[in-house]
Amino acid sequence: MYAMQYEITLPADYDMEIIRRRVATRGHLTDAYEGLGFKAYLIRERGTDGSPVNQYAPCYLWDDTAGMNRFLWGGGGFNGIIDDFGRPAVHHWTGAAFLEGPARRAAPRAASRHSEPVPAGADPAVVVGRALGEAEKRAGEPGVHSTVVAVDPRHWEVVRLTLWEHAASEADAVRYELLHLSTPHLDEIPVGRQWD
Repeated sequence: MYAMQYEITLPADYDMEIIRRRVATRGHLTDAYEGLGFKAYLIRERGTDGSPVNQYAPCYLWDDTAGMNRFLWGGGGFNGIIDDFGRPAVHHWTGAAFLEGPARRAAPRAASRHSEPVPAGADPAVVVGRALGEAEKRAGEPGVHSTVVAVDPRHWEVVRLTLWEHAASEADAVRYELLHLSTPHLDEIPVGRQWD
């Protein structure tokens, strides 16, 4: 399991309806994408939910690297982003856990992301274990569709992404509006921690 996100920060006066129309007309293209657990079409709008920026920031959960590779450089879709916005940096993390919430069968409308560094000298197993415990608590909260815990072992960062049925928790600094969710292979993602 692999998580991936790119963030396209747009001008402060950018009309976010352009992104909404883009997702409305193109979002269905990933509804049957091979190897994709989910793609959450996320936006942040300046002045909404504390966002200082306008941003298009899709997030992906991949079941395998073949689908991710096909998407990024195999002609499978990323070229549309490059053509329209330039080539953004793609953040990627190794999946540590996927947890379902009580609203798993609902259509989520919001998302939140919480990131924390793994301090130098800290035992990664302890930090990831703590993040997993926090994610398990989060997954039990009303309105949670699902929660992903992922780790970037190059920069030593732990990320928790949560999809919400309605509004995202204000406890997370980064909150998104979720415009469309493609889930072609979400039922194939194992629930729980991703090692044993």
